[in-house]
Amino acid sequence: MRSATPKLLHEVCGRAIIAWPVAAARAAGASRIVVVEGPDRPLGASLDGDVTMAVQERALGTADAVKAAAAHIDPAGTVIVLNGDHPLITAETLAGLAEAHARSGAAATLATAVLEDPSGYGRVVRAPDGTVERVVETKAPGDATELELHIREISTGIYAFEGAALLSALDEVRPHNVQGELYLPDVLPVIRAGERSVSAHEIADDSELGVNDRAQLAAVRAIAQRRIHERHMLAGVTIVDPATTVIDADVQIAQDTVIAPFTSLRGTTEIGAGARIGPLTTLIDTRVGADATVVHSYAHRADVRERANVGPFSYLRPGALLREGSKAGAFVEIKNSDIGPGTKVPHLSYIGDADIGERTNIGAGTITANYDGTHKHRTQIGAGAFVSVDTSLVAPVSLGDGAYTGAGSVITDDIPPGALGIARARQKNIEGYTERRKQRDSAERAGADGAKNPAGGTGQT
Repeated sequence: MRSATPKLLHEVCGRAIIAWPVAAARAAGASRIVVVEGPDRPLGASLDGDVTMAVQERALGTADAVKAAAAHIDPAGTVIVLNGDHPLITAETLAGLAEAHARSGAAATLATAVLEDPSGYGRVVRAPDGTVERVVETKAPGDATELELHIREISTGIYAFEGAALLSALDEVRPHNVQGELYLPDVLPVIRAGERSVSAHEIADDSELGVNDRAQLAAVRAIAQRRIHERHMLAGVTIVDPATTVIDADVQIAQDTVIAPFTSLRGTTEIGAGARIGPLTTLIDTRVGADATVVHSYAHRADVRERANVGPFSYLRPGALLREGSKAGAFVEIKNSDIGPGTKVPHLSYIGDADIGERTNIGAGTITANYDGTHKHRTQIGAGAFVSVDTSLVAPVSLGDGAYTGAGSVITDDIPPGALGIARARQKNIEGYTERRKQRDSAERAGADGAKNPAGGTGQT
């Protein structure tokens, strides 16, 4: 991957690569999920507590990795082994492999695929009876013969084993490759040597293969994104232009919602029925209620309740709560504030660390001065208040129910309910100012011309 980030922590549609096969295993009904990681243990933080972590102290190959999890393998159970870099693996594929393994009566069943270009993958060598004889790796020159390199059936790296057969075979695997590693496919000849069979289960979708570089990561992300879009559209969501829409795997969208072009829905965003989102909107870990509208806006960890209206060009920061029927209009920024039902913040305002009651109107250019350079302070505005344009509210300050402010005021003291607060200099009109200014400007220009030509001539010689 050429990255400081471990491969399995690169994201595909909002999930780390490793989280995808874990989710598929859980959906397929696995009773226990074990993830094997290296000694620096980079993966645990990206997985939930229902996953058991095992540590491979040294990178000695895939068979050694499975052996690191031996204490968690039930000898009497069926064990599915898959690679952590297979983000497109589905629960249906895993369940199908388990069912095929149960039907076969084999000690091991290998999931295979037939590729037009099998370069880089281990080749499946079949026995005359059609069972799997062995898998030949192709990581380095000398691992496979020229004839074996022409085989197009490859190992997907996904296996089903009888637990006891797997544990026994792991103890007998020896390194027979240039790298000196213990390859998991080498357990298959060991199993056959014990007069047990190894069957193959071909999967139809070769897109379920792994990720080895960023080009493959992009290709996998495109497939995963298409699947996510299809799932939502089949559930009753309109995505106007899927090619320009980004939706993460854990986003929830109710039916009859419309997602307009150039919209990104990230993280754990939830959208209620009948909402309209976009165009050009990004929602991250944000809740949007039913019949709400968010247009040309950016919201992060915000809560937009039913029938609320956001945008265009609104910025909702963490802790912003817009209650039912409220509005955050053009060029409005709201942070850590509770906007009451039916309250309007129509345009050109910053509301930070504030609590606003219902049916209040916030005029254009209103600012809550919430930070004194050391501490944040809250502004309290009651229900039915009217904050006139260009008002600065210097927190901590409170406006009672039905209170008004005069336009252009800087409010530093509380305003009682029903009162009007005005904090600005008294206006003074100067009569005849325009004419006197013209006369003064004319005199100044005449004086300047005289200074340039004291003789009063043309200034030429």
